[in-house]
Amino acid sequence: MDVSFLGGPGPQRGVGVVAPFDFALDRELWRWVPDEVSLHLTRTPYVPVEVSLDLARMISEHETLGDAVRTLTEVTPEVVAYACTSGSFVGGIMGERAMCEAMSRAGAVPALTTSGALLEALVELDVRRVALVTPYTVSVTRSLENYVARAGVTVTGCAYMGLTRRIWQVTYREVVDMARRAAVRGRLGTADALFLSCTNLPTYDVIPQLEAELRIPVISANQVTMWAALRRLGTRAVGPYQALIDASARSGTVLPGQTSGSVLPEVPRASEEKQQEGWT
Repeated sequence: MDVSFLGGPGPQRGVGVVAPFDFALDRELWRWVPDEVSLHLTRTPYVPVEVSLDLARMISEHETLGDAVRTLTEVTPEVVAYACTSGSFVGGIMGERAMCEAMSRAGAVPALTTSGALLEALVELDVRRVALVTPYTVSVTRSLENYVARAGVTVTGCAYMGLTRRIWQVTYREVVDMARRAAVRGRLGTADALFLSCTNLPTYDVIPQLEAELRIPVISANQVTMWAALRRLGTRAVGPYQALIDASARSGTVLPGQTSGSVLPEVPRASEEKQQEGWT
């Protein structure tokens, strides 16, 4: 069959994505992207270090980021995003800004990071108090808490998993369990929103269900990264019933056909690969 009359694929706008070497959720990023936009992913070089503050510093060095961005210049993305939460908050707010400037210089395009996108999303949703869920160890989690606090946002509660590798294997049931723990009213009041940290933590399908149960916006690392990148292009991310993306979901109503209460059945959490787990 001759298909030459179709004229080939339509024009695509490009978003460059720099991810850590162990990033495994490429497919999840694509789920937020409309058809007219293409993602161009590259990764930082491998280093034999587990997820930690040391690793976060290594994969966020300006030279490393610059080299990664330059690998994308030939495909001419309109914006570049660094898809790593810990790597972009480990240096604090000023460090995050410096990373964006280094990437912009390397690629001559606007640049953003996951942690910078998180602060944008908190402003967009008018969040003053936030609960946190992280797969990290306690030291990396504390660094995130400090980053958010320096931005003027109160952390009401935080649940962490204590993982140092293979974070992409965490199940939705585990994410839901940790979210419930983090969102419990603490001494600093009730959270205005919940943030699920780490771009290697699966979150797309669980966001609407958690928002329906907790009655607050739920945002995640990959979600805010794609939302902010596509915003730079003047277009919108795709995310039905996600408050950050779908304005109709900000009313706090339960999803059609659902009632408030349990989202997923409680199941024992697998302890393999975990050093610690806790709540602060």
